[in-house]
Amino acid sequence: MADYYELLGVDRSASADEIKKAYRVLARQLHPDANPGDESAEDKFKQVAQAYEVLSDPESRARYDRFGEAGVGGAGSGDVFGGGGLGDIFESFFGGNPFGGARGPAGPPRGQDLEVVADLTFEQAAFGATVPVQIRTAVVCEDCEGTGAGAGTKPVTCVDCDGRGQVQRVRQSLLGQMVTSQACQRCRGYGQVVVTPCASCSGEGRTVTEKSYQVDVPAGVDSGATLRLTGRGAVGPRGGGPGDLFVHLRVQAHERYVRDGFDVLTSVDVSIAQAALGTTIDLATLDGDETLVVPPGTQPGRVFVLRRRGVPRLQSTGRGDLKVVINVEVPTKLTDNEAELLRAFAAARGDEVAPADTGFFSKIKSAFS
Repeated sequence: MADYYELLGVDRSASADEIKKAYRVLARQLHPDANPGDESAEDKFKQVAQAYEVLSDPESRARYDRFGEAGVGGAGSGDVFGGGGLGDIFESFFGGNPFGGARGPAGPPRGQDLEVVADLTFEQAAFGATVPVQIRTAVVCEDCEGTGAGAGTKPVTCVDCDGRGQVQRVRQSLLGQMVTSQACQRCRGYGQVVVTPCASCSGEGRTVTEKSYQVDVPAGVDSGATLRLTGRGAVGPRGGGPGDLFVHLRVQAHERYVRDGFDVLTSVDVSIAQAALGTTIDLATLDGDETLVVPPGTQPGRVFVLRRRGVPRLQSTGRGDLKVVINVEVPTKLTDNEAELLRAFAAARGDEVAPADTGFFSKIKSAFS
């Protein structure tokens, strides 16, 4: 998810009133019931609501400023309202959801989804590998085991909402009585109150630390692919479930090979004599060295295809091919003996070539100057 301040269009030094005003405008514009069928508006509404939920609370805003998304609850791709539906923050902010909708059950919010980049070698991407990734994330507090309560204590049921995490109110409107629900202000929607917070996590039920995972990368992946590790994201506050970890793959360039889908391209250099008379070349492939036969008369740019020597097809059977492009090298400098042999060859074929006079090309150049 983008930076919360950028989502609301405010500076990091913005006051609570400025944040509230920015959210009010965006929430009315982006609410899904005001944009039926517009998935992009619904997604943006979720992100804006998540940003306001964090930045409107001084404690969660301080955690976000310090730790980023790993320090706050409510995953971007999960239910950012802790299981309560799209209208809940809108409802508590405006005193009721004008588009309708009701809260779901109370409970701690799901943890944040996290992202990390894993670098792979060309061969690891081709054949699969297990690679380590490290990420800063929120984990269950060991001292309170995720409850947020200090030693010898435990959370108590909220007396304002009787553990439901939400309160209802009735108000009159032009259409009659309207019953709306909003998050309980006392317990903030958890249904429980921590009377004596844990000293290690300040009542959050989680702490932030560095954590490593071993990621199984399947054969055939390429740069830009993303793996989803369910339940490996940050844990939610006070016993909330974990988010997911998204691993974005980045494949390093290879010194010899270029990938084209599941095919692998490479090139080999041969001399004029080798191209004309034929030769054999020890060719390095992904499976080891093989012998490539270059027949007489091979032309520059000719492509030799080695079947099933490319990259394994992702989540399928078979492999791509290895395509070898022939590059005929023309010497830029010749010894007198080499030049004499080439002239004899040209004469035998009836080819016209420049004379042996070294001043020939300078005379041609001066004629056009």
